[in-house]
Amino acid sequence: MTDDVLYLSGHQVTELLDTDAAIASQRAAFTALGDGTADLPGKIMHPSGFDDSVMFAYVARLSADTGAVAKIGSVNPGNATAGLPTVHAVINALDPVTGRLVAVMDGTAVTTLRTAAGSAVAFDALAGADSTELGLLGSGTQALAHARAVARVRHLEAVRVWSPTPGRRARAAQRLAAELGVAAKAVDSAEEAVAGLPMVAACTLSSTPVVRGEWLAPGCTVVSVGSFEPTRSEVDADVVRRAAAVVVDDPDTAAGHAGPVVDALRHGLLTTEDLIPLGGVLTGRYRGRTSPDDIVYYNSVGLGIQDAAAAWAVIDAARGAGL
Repeated sequence: MTDDVLYLSGHQVTELLDTDAAIASQRAAFTALGDGTADLPGKIMHPSGFDDSVMFAYVARLSADTGAVAKIGSVNPGNATAGLPTVHAVINALDPVTGRLVAVMDGTAVTTLRTAAGSAVAFDALAGADSTELGLLGSGTQALAHARAVARVRHLEAVRVWSPTPGRRARAAQRLAAELGVAAKAVDSAEEAVAGLPMVAACTLSSTPVVRGEWLAPGCTVVSVGSFEPTRSEVDADVVRRAAAVVVDDPDTAAGHAGPVVDALRHGLLTTEDLIPLGGVLTGRYRGRTSPDDIVYYNSVGLGIQDAAAAWAVIDAARGAGL
């Protein structure tokens, strides 16, 4: 290890990687996947035998001029009650030529930014161009980041926020109204947050559905980021059944990790050939939405290539800032 390694805190990561830059990094990540040019080994997700946490490790490389990136971390659902992020992680980035350590950075901030930015890329590719209202399931760090990111790809005018705790959802709505200048309000049920809206983002750690297909309006685009392991399903089978397209971050990964997808494959609602990769949509190899009335479902479990793209965007920004 040398003295010129970049050590970046979560605050520094957030300062260096704004929402637009994060979205650009995720567009690059999924485009590389769609082109087949990225290195993406299988991810490790391991539920702990000691508590309800999940340990994970991702490794990926975006391109020849960016080196390998490894992220290790833990998902701790109980953090939400203490007002803490449920995901904590650290990221190491290696030089593309020598493999030496280039940077160590807070992986929590990177995960928050790249997850929301990836969803914004999905909404931009899949949601109707005139979509201006968002139903937000969740009121924590990730949910707030999603609203901010969606506001960069659509002219967001209104947000409905629901989470199980009235005080938390009220504070989230107040914060979004102040930050984004939108009509944000807390609502009393998940159904009220979803019904009639063109865009829905589920950002929870629920193991049971918080979004039901019967609530969805024609033309709705549903994004779920909390169904990242087989035991977690933020959406019910009717969402999958009603969806004209089921889009995923990576079909092989989704088939083994995404709860609603795993269930649908097991029960014959889907085949692996039905899973549409987001990168394929971005590169034009696949179509997501084919009609204004299509319901489109996007499930993201998170990929190492997202971290690789975001981490190198942070490194480039840090070097540009003279750090």
